[in-house]
Amino acid sequence: MSSTVFKKSSPNGKITTYLGKRDFVDFLDHIDPIDGVVVVNPEYQGSSKRVFAQVLAAFRYGREDLDVLGLTFRKDLFLTQMQVYPPKEEEKRPLTYLQQRLLKKLGENAFPFFFEIPPSSPSSVTLQPAPGDTGKPCGVDYELKTWAADSADEKSHRRSTVRLAIRKLTYAPSIAAPQPAIEAHKEFMMSPAPLHLECTLDKEMYYHGETINVNVQVTNNSNKTVKKIKISVRQCADICLFSTAQYKCTVAELESEDGFPIHPSSTMSKVYSITPLLENNKDKRGLVLDGKLKHEDTNLASSTIIRDPAARENLGIIVQYKVKVKLIVSMGGDLAVELPFTLTHPKPPPSPSPPPKSLNSSRDIETSAVDHNLIQLDSNGDGASHNNNDDDLIFEEFARIRLKGHEGDDTEA
Repeated sequence: MSSTVFKKSSPNGKITTYLGKRDFVDFLDHIDPIDGVVVVNPEYQGSSKRVFAQVLAAFRYGREDLDVLGLTFRKDLFLTQMQVYPPKEEEKRPLTYLQQRLLKKLGENAFPFFFEIPPSSPSSVTLQPAPGDTGKPCGVDYELKTWAADSADEKSHRRSTVRLAIRKLTYAPSIAAPQPAIEAHKEFMMSPAPLHLECTLDKEMYYHGETINVNVQVTNNSNKTVKKIKISVRQCADICLFSTAQYKCTVAELESEDGFPIHPSSTMSKVYSITPLLENNKDKRGLVLDGKLKHEDTNLASSTIIRDPAARENLGIIVQYKVKVKLIVSMGGDLAVELPFTLTHPKPPPSPSPPPKSLNSSRDIETSAVDHNLIQLDSNGDGASHNNNDDDLIFEEFARIRLKGHEGDDTEA
């Protein structure tokens, strides 16, 4: 079994944050908790300094370089924080499996933190920037912040602060929706009967990179000739700010004349395949993508699952997808229909490793029967992986992400 623990230290080296993952998944019935450990330098423990942790979800709707005179183009959507050191009795809770393993190795200078994301919180999304845009892109992002200060209200200082970019993703619901289908017809002047169009998708939910099959049946009882067909996949984004605005962007399209023209009193039945992919839309500014971690690839934004329609404004950006089928008619009006569908990630398999028996404090771990070496910590901070007969755990330094060909980029990881 192998796993990864991310770690990042403050510039002054006095606090170090350990986090088991950067992607936290909304399974609809529950959301992965944000759990980790902060190692506090003994120098802080002997002073008036306290260590705090905070998770902030914010919707940035303007470029960072436009923030002037204290006015920021940002709306905070979700904020929660806790005091990590010294721990408060009312905030103590049973340790997670990851925290047990970390506390056992990091010793008495390590203190756990734990956050639960509410069900109505937004998913991480990013608006694709234009070439040459700098700073943080617009969109909804999550940040885990740990810092040392005399009080929670005191402004944090950069040298004693750790900031980690994390993501909240939504996976597919387990209950499949009905197969999308639609019928439409159009009547023409002096025509004995209408032009009839029937379209269906092979299913309602698709995973990123999966091909969409569109079944099209045309019955032309009119006196017009159908010249060709156009099929497109459109991303519809509702920007929920002070007022709701909708933006539409075509992410895949095809045009076909195979089997055309369809003359009066003729029919046509055919299945068309189309695949929406980000790699074909890299040049489209404003396209909504799944939240992007620094220098990592992402994909088109997943469809937004709306649990409570009354709380739409708390979601920041609502993303939906539709397949549009359009018949081009000669010497007459065109006929078009739209079929909504869900684009999302597949649900991952459950973790096969059961946690050991529950331990309620870091001190209990010292007397625990679990004495095998679960984690090999990196003593020199180089982020290398260490092997063990019982566990293969890889430590990755957040700062090392910047060193892989991005030495000049100093944005937060």
